[in-house]
Amino acid sequence: MMAVSAHVVSVCRGPGPEVCGSKAAQWQSRGPYSPHRAGATASGRTGARQQRLLSLLLAALFIPTGLLGQDTIPVEQGVRLGITYTPGMRPGMLVLNGPSRELLDSVRAILQRDMEFSDRYEMIYLPGGDSLVLGVSSPSERGGLGPAGEGGVAEHYVNYALYSALGADYAVSVLEESDSSLSVNVYDVQGQAVRTSIRLEEGDPRSVEFRLPVHRASDAVVRTSTGEPGIAASRVVFVSGGRVYSVDSDGANRRSITPAGARAFSPTWDPTGHKVAFARLADDGWGSIVLQDLIAGTQSVVAATQEHLNYGPSISPDGRGLVFSRGWDGGTDIFAYNLAQNCCLERLTVGRLSDNLSPAFSPDGRRIAFESTRVGLAQIYVMAVDGTDQELFAPYDYGVTGDSHSPSWSPDGLNLAFHRTVAGSPQIFVMDVRNRTVRQLTSAGRNEDPTWAPDGRHIAFKSNRTGAEQVWVIDIETGRVRQLTRLGGARMPNWSALIEEPNQP
Repeated sequence: MMAVSAHVVSVCRGPGPEVCGSKAAQWQSRGPYSPHRAGATASGRTGARQQRLLSLLLAALFIPTGLLGQDTIPVEQGVRLGITYTPGMRPGMLVLNGPSRELLDSVRAILQRDMEFSDRYEMIYLPGGDSLVLGVSSPSERGGLGPAGEGGVAEHYVNYALYSALGADYAVSVLEESDSSLSVNVYDVQGQAVRTSIRLEEGDPRSVEFRLPVHRASDAVVRTSTGEPGIAASRVVFVSGGRVYSVDSDGANRRSITPAGARAFSPTWDPTGHKVAFARLADDGWGSIVLQDLIAGTQSVVAATQEHLNYGPSISPDGRGLVFSRGWDGGTDIFAYNLAQNCCLERLTVGRLSDNLSPAFSPDGRRIAFESTRVGLAQIYVMAVDGTDQELFAPYDYGVTGDSHSPSWSPDGLNLAFHRTVAGSPQIFVMDVRNRTVRQLTSAGRNEDPTWAPDGRHIAFKSNRTGAEQVWVIDIETGRVRQLTRLGGARMPNWSALIEEPNQP
């Protein structure tokens, strides 16, 4: 009989702001400056305000960072009896073992971690040393999915009764097929049926391109078993030491997008996840918006951004438009540019010595959220895409809460995340757009720069809760928090949409 034991994973729940983290997470010292919300402006090449902003940018971009590897990503630690399932709670998920070789082991490990990080299941982990595999039966026996199913080839026996006894509602296996491909099979344990089979081409698990198809299979498992979107086939860009990096949604597969010695900041994805826009600081103190095509490996500078200090880009949902902040004489203002026609620079705000920055397109492309200092402390505003109908968007309590920065729309447009100063420390907030109610998500450490995952359930943000600044992810339904990056000084995260296969020419 199989032994039963507890498996340790992370659980971080509770009403109100999350409370995960050690005492080190309570550090209150202000982190390095975030240039995309800089309150400075440019007044020519030698203007005092631009020089002050430039010095702050340099300080933020070149703080020494530790280069910590990400080859091993442990499951978050906490306490849960992994094989205990309570009806009415999240469905139990069991990833089955099987023949051990590098490719299969890598696929199973990625799938299991993706399921865990989706926060939609009670994951079932077996005691160390035990394994649970699909049994092989004779062709006359039924109840499973066979690799061939005819010609006298043995089928795989799915032991639904055992999986159910362990608390599983769903089980997932990875099998080798006869055509040198793999199949990821999803079993409905309670219904005793194969829900779906997802085909994967074999590949080198050490290749940088190996993981994305597996992540897509993970998202298919989530959609099949829960009806909800996944986040596995997405990536997060961030800045560390003046360079832009990307990581997969599970924190692995870190890659540099800009070269060493560059001075880049405020990166953002285009709607396809195939391009990244970011600001590049020049030696003369001006900053241009650069578009990096990750598929073609090409780079271009937005023509209208070769003068003044331009930063904080946001690409429209259809990929045709761009908005960004420009520091120049008289303040910082938001400008729009037509990427599709490569023309038509348009000024959307008139600062008059105030600062308007951090623009963010709504998912329908009809509105732009931004921050502005027009009434003193920076607060969150919204305007139509043509710059009209500007109004205060996120309510605040004067004298109780402080300045607000970095607005980010949820994928469905129903919520807006931002960070706001509370008792001298920035924390992550979410506003319900329909009724303008605001709730606080974080409380441990200093937490800034929220960005939504494509499932509308997770938010990545910068935090110093364990000392060095890193990018963390919070599940807004359970409050569970996990660390995404392991590269010192990580900041300014931006989460992509689900990344589809690029169109072939």
